[in-house]
Amino acid sequence: MAEFSRRRALITGGGLATLGALVAAAPAQARSLVGWDWSPSGSVAGSGAGADPHWVWDAEADPLLESLFERGVIPQVNELLWNWERNDQPLPEGLPADLRDFLEQARQLPSWADHDKLERAAEFNKGRGLYLNLCNGPGGGILATAIPKEARAVYHSAGGADMEDRVAKTSLFGFAVGSLNAYRPDGTCVVECVKTRLVHAAVRHLLPQSPQWRQGAGADEEIPISQEDMLVTWHTLPTFAMRKMREWEVPITDAESEAYLHVWQVTAHLLGISDEYIPATWEAAYAQSDQILARNMGPTPEGVALTDILLGQLAEQTSPASLSRPLCNALARYLVGDQVADWDGIEREPVWDRVIPEVWPLLVKFREGLIPLPLVPEVAWTIDEALRQYILFYLTKGEETKIEIPTHNRPE
Repeated sequence: MAEFSRRRALITGGGLATLGALVAAAPAQARSLVGWDWSPSGSVAGSGAGADPHWVWDAEADPLLESLFERGVIPQVNELLWNWERNDQPLPEGLPADLRDFLEQARQLPSWADHDKLERAAEFNKGRGLYLNLCNGPGGGILATAIPKEARAVYHSAGGADMEDRVAKTSLFGFAVGSLNAYRPDGTCVVECVKTRLVHAAVRHLLPQSPQWRQGAGADEEIPISQEDMLVTWHTLPTFAMRKMREWEVPITDAESEAYLHVWQVTAHLLGISDEYIPATWEAAYAQSDQILARNMGPTPEGVALTDILLGQLAEQTSPASLSRPLCNALARYLVGDQVADWDGIEREPVWDRVIPEVWPLLVKFREGLIPLPLVPEVAWTIDEALRQYILFYLTKGEETKIEIPTHNRPE
């Protein structure tokens, strides 16, 4: 791990405060004082056992991946799945029978999926892509580094050793969810979700074998990426994005809001989150987020290191637009707030920290004044899509990158 300045070392060892405007629950270290009381009646399933998701993982994928590792077939599986991309694409020949059966079942949309809402969500993305990319990219990424369990899992897994590749693969998933054809037959979101589910199961198998991860995880976690961990990450994406857009007074109709939630409900299901934990409404989502997000957040050395890498990449990606690291620091602080920014060791920028909170709301109002005009959503989408492609090209160095099952932890 890179050497930290004295200031950053003090940041990671400082006291924990509340998360401010984002959530109002207890910090990560106080989790044992707060039980799980979110009712499954507020879920898309409408009922459930109500088990604490902190102790629930993936009953279908986990034993399958353990078996694949024991048989030594992961490299072969990765090779076979490399060109499996489209939602409607048949599975490749030669896969182990148990994996094929799992994938055929895992790729099915839930019975409650509403195709009209999924199409409406795609239309919503046309005009709101800038906000969604900002919230789900820099915003969600910086929030994730302030989640100790996620930061440690990322840092000590194989992806932590090559963050450009790790971010590129995460971006592939995020862009697939936000694409106009996400859940259409020619889209890729189903495949990206199912492959990510396999990756999560592989990490659950591999990370407990890492002495470095075990040392930092503590007695509270013997297996990473529980259902609660996935829910916490989920709330750093759609829930966080919707709250920020409301804060910025972006005009959103009830139908658009419901559609945006729905595309992420379906995504959660395909990632392996049990239906009894997936919020059915925004009210239920906000309540669940307020209960579990802040208690899972706090500072770690791994989080500070990852944040430094992410913001450095962001500054390099956007250099043609004259964005510097100080501006990226200030933008990240504006998105996630002072508490999280301080936990992540983000430097304060005396000029930009004052400018961005004043200018951004004005830019939103200006942009929203244009959105209702003919063709503006299409033009906005074209610009946003060009930016996405540039980011992916930069991160992948122009080489083909796809989500693969890891075969090892971070080399130490």
